[in-house]
Amino acid sequence: MKDATASNPPFRPRSSGKDDPPDSPRSVGYTTAHHITLATEKEPFALEAGATIGPVEVEYETYGNLSAAKDNAVLIVHALSGDAHVAGWDKEARATGRLYRLKHPGWWDTVVGPGKAIDTNRWFVICANVLGSCYGTTGPSSINPATGRPYGMSFPLVTVGDWVRLQARLLDALGIERLHAVTGGSLGGQQALEWALAFPHRVDRVIVLAATPRLSAQGLAFNAVGRHAIMNDPNFRGGDYYGGQQPDVGLAVARMMAHITYLSDESMHEKFGRRLRGKDRPEFSFGVEFEVESYLNYQGRAFVERFDANSYLYITRAMDYYDVAEQWGSGDLVEACRRIESKMMVVSFSSDWLYPPAQCREFAMAMCRAGKTVTYVDVPSRYGHDAFLVETGPVGHLLHNYLHGRRR
Repeated sequence: MKDATASNPPFRPRSSGKDDPPDSPRSVGYTTAHHITLATEKEPFALEAGATIGPVEVEYETYGNLSAAKDNAVLIVHALSGDAHVAGWDKEARATGRLYRLKHPGWWDTVVGPGKAIDTNRWFVICANVLGSCYGTTGPSSINPATGRPYGMSFPLVTVGDWVRLQARLLDALGIERLHAVTGGSLGGQQALEWALAFPHRVDRVIVLAATPRLSAQGLAFNAVGRHAIMNDPNFRGGDYYGGQQPDVGLAVARMMAHITYLSDESMHEKFGRRLRGKDRPEFSFGVEFEVESYLNYQGRAFVERFDANSYLYITRAMDYYDVAEQWGSGDLVEACRRIESKMMVVSFSSDWLYPPAQCREFAMAMCRAGKTVTYVDVPSRYGHDAFLVETGPVGHLLHNYLHGRRR
């Protein structure tokens, strides 16, 4: 195992860290999502939990050009609340009601684009929205053809494995037999890892950022409380809230709590400390007194404007169920790792307590015991779990070098 600490990398993405406007040579420009039907009512998609679903429509975006040999494809997989819009500016944001995209480019725009770490002049980049989400791929808010109404909680449970198999089906439709690389952070990192296990012959290298082979008991607990807040909102109504009042309070609370896990104590102290909100002395009330309260309230309000509560339930549950050792090694992580044939890089962040460095390193050591070659890097950062999105310098350096490394 190659073990390293990233600091002062020589490579810097061409992005300044600020949003590149659509006419910038560093931007992929205006983008339009693609939609494809990958399963039908007559030929539904089989799920790991035993159910089937059809039709299944998937929203995805691509950037760059696929080479004649079809050997330059890079799949990016998104985290819990992410989507297919990984870079550039959404050309149809207003028409589709995704108004939050009018002010900001794709969620990894600092990393993906011409001359950036994942250089779209070199790589053909694909990102697809996961099954069960609310961003164009079939999910709980989609119409159930059997009833003519939104699925709601009748939508079947999905898993990380289901997402990856559906992504593989998308690649089949695009005529891509093998990927140069798969990468993602957090829940996206777990999907990247699942690619190495489920399709070891279809991917050359895998880059797992801020993710481990399973969520800790503490992570399970946070997800459980978030779902509890949603499902006990008076407006939840068993998940059948479409067309009426939404369970906004429950979803906002779930997001506020989850957002705490994305930050570190150091970053929260630096950003907010114990500063009061717009006052010198406390008012001795239960209103918003501290800056950190105001920030979390904002995060909750912003989230309910763009995400579906049912999708949050389904995606966090898939996150809970993911366990590499149980699913691929009969409880033995080393045995599971024996399936991996891809080159693998595992990247942790020093202040991440949702997927902590010790657990990332444990996975890297399991690969070594399985006789596999792995590069493990711990990036010093005060930004907590969100560091894979924030630390564009070291992350860009690692991605760029690993993508351009020699094939085995």
